Amino acid sequence: MKTLDLANTSLREINQALHDQAGECTEREWKITGAKGDHNIACGLDASLSVDIEGHAGYYCAGMNKKAHVVVHGNAGQGVAENMMSGTVRVKGQASQSAGATAHGGLLVIEGDAGARCGISMKGVEIVVGGNVGHMSCFMGQAGALVVCGDAGDALGDSLYETKIFVKGSVASLGADCIEKEMRDEHIEYLTDLLNRAGMDEDPKSFKRYGSARNLYNFKVDNASAY
Repeated sequence: MKTLDLANTSLREINQALHDQAGECTEREWKITGAKGDHNIACGLDASLSVDIEGHAGYYCAGMNKKAHVVVHGNAGQGVAENMMSGTVRVKGQASQSAGATAHGGLLVIEGDAGARCGISMKGVEIVVGGNVGHMSCFMGQAGALVVCGDAGDALGDSLYETKIFVKGSVASLGADCIEKEMRDEHIEYLTDLLNRAGMDEDPKSFKRYGSARNLYNFKVDNASAY
């Protein structure tokens, strides 16, 4: 395992070393030590790397991730795994707002709580949160899945499209065009697999499913106040 310390190596140098693996990958296992809320750690990766970040990460950690497996052994700031394409990102602690925003694919696991706007405009990513999520989570969610093992804040799934939402705890309120839906066998099967991949020991039958009522897909004057 290659170890780089933020205490004596610049973040630019560390990220460049990781980016250099995109061609002919010579080092697959990396450890970044000394993280104290630094922004933009391990962004834009495009190789099958394993990256362990020891400490807390700042804004946009593992943003635009592709193929890599990134673990933050601490908390993560705003926009962790933003616009992720593939691979996995795991936060061992808490995550701030906009986790997984606009992400197209891959798996994001937050073992603690996530702040407001978790999964905003998500486009195919699977997000599993071990704790609670804040308000406006999954706003305009287009595809993928958001799983919340705790509670969800106000306006969950506001203006969403086809993202699947599963919540075990309570929901403060549902956003525009988001409704509770029947939890059928195929949803339990899918959720079981997703929870297993995320390493969450939860009973899928204890979750409720939410999705789009599809009333806002096309403009209707009667719904003008909801747009």
